[in-house]
Amino acid sequence: MYEVAIIGAGPAGASAALFAAKAGKSTLLIDNDKGMTRRGWYENYYGIAEIGGPDLVETGHKQAVKFGAELVAEQAVNLSPSGDGITIETESGKTYEAKHVILATGVLTDLAAKAGVETKDGTEPRIKTVIAVNAEGKTNIGGIWAAGTVAGVSVHAIITAGDGAKVAVNVISELNGARYVDHDMLKA
Repeated sequence: MYEVAIIGAGPAGASAALFAAKAGKSTLLIDNDKGMTRRGWYENYYGIAEIGGPDLVETGHKQAVKFGAELVAEQAVNLSPSGDGITIETESGKTYEAKHVILATGVLTDLAAKAGVETKDGTEPRIKTVIAVNAEGKTNIGGIWAAGTVAGVSVHAIITAGDGAKVAVNVISELNGARYVDHDMLKA
């Protein structure tokens, strides 16, 4: 069983996976490679002069994998509570289990709704429905969290990346039983 599974590997999902894996948590990152970030051009992403969406997504995947996240190219089709975690079923029929699942599915709420996760009206232009979350990113179902556009934050990639990191820190903190902080220092 994974400690953390993230569904969706755009900026929110890959950022969440990067934080979880770097914190030493067994981390699964499931991506169907259909996210809208790949179609974008970014000149407003802090720390990067400019970058195309495909390169931004690939860089995020590489960072998460570098720290130990397992990246799986699949379409998640079902979530169900099981024992002390959540079972994720994919289109190919494979199943994965995780203590915590972070939904970072961009504009898509169908997987969440099918699992009984509460949704609400979105506030961003063209985003009709989002997952209802509390300030930490928790949904109404224990062990299921949401981050990024699907959780109602702005569609801007830099903002969704930050939200993915925030939710991951909250999941890690819950797993650890104490607030988690990750600050690297320059080597002397």
